[in-house]
Amino acid sequence: MALWIWIAFIAFVLLMLALDLGLLNRRDHVIRTREALGWTLFWVALALLFNVLVFFMYRGHWLGIGLDDLGGHHAAIQYFTGYLIEKSLSLDNIFVIALIFSYFKVPAQYQHRVLFWGILGALIMRGAMIAAGAALITRFSWAVYVFGGFLIFTALRMLVGGDETPDLEHNRLVRWTRKLYPVSEKLDGHNFFTRLPDGRRAITPLLLVLLLVESSDVIFAVDSIPAIFAVTVDPFIVFTSNIFAILGLRSLYFVLARLIDRFHFFKLSLVVVLAYVGLKMIVSHHLEIPSWVSLLVILGVLLVGVLASWLRSRLRDKDG
Repeated sequence: MALWIWIAFIAFVLLMLALDLGLLNRRDHVIRTREALGWTLFWVALALLFNVLVFFMYRGHWLGIGLDDLGGHHAAIQYFTGYLIEKSLSLDNIFVIALIFSYFKVPAQYQHRVLFWGILGALIMRGAMIAAGAALITRFSWAVYVFGGFLIFTALRMLVGGDETPDLEHNRLVRWTRKLYPVSEKLDGHNFFTRLPDGRRAITPLLLVLLLVESSDVIFAVDSIPAIFAVTVDPFIVFTSNIFAILGLRSLYFVLARLIDRFHFFKLSLVVVLAYVGLKMIVSHHLEIPSWVSLLVILGVLLVGVLASWLRSRLRDKDG
């Protein structure tokens, strides 16, 4: 019976995306900071309202959901923790997307369209990856050790790697795409396909950008999805918290793209979060850490990173 809840949620997401592109953003235009901030607050509010709905669904076992005695209180905490982790890790993705747009010189009025289709593809890929991860953990108990170890490795890689800039000039996906299909040198409005002067059908640089955005999301999903499985193995909570965080990513990009360099210590806080959830997964069979403890730890670490970054920016501005 819980299948109907899945269908209703996916239908709701598709409806919101259709309204976004088909009605509210039908015409190409530059997304201003004020507009982006309004949409960001809207998606955050919607995610928090859904958190309340999660509480009542799991407390009342609507349509058979939450029959494993998870309870409304614990389900709501797990959803919010998963949403917070995904939202925080998406900041690194925003930085990469900004680099991609800058490198390919994508006009501001077309960036929303690329992000829209990128997020639509991300929803499909995230769903498949979450289903595979849930099946793996359910069938093989040792998978939690693999996921936990991978998260610790990722934290160390982020710590050692620093602020390395992706090499888009020699990116394998770009090179393979150019070999498989003709690529035009210039944009053709917001179109992903165009015609070359000799009549051949070709893809535009905008489609290359979309492919890179999709590939970057896959890379970041490999980090974020195991992190949420450290919080809960409930597929519905993992999926919905991921989806709501992704839905707000597009508007969040337009708010933070120009300010991302000010979050100097935020990456360090993400390193601590990934290391914590990795250790939590590894010890989960021997030591049960309550969901509310994990929420407080993650929230505290992220707040310290934000405050430290803000103080550094203030001091740097005064010295400048």
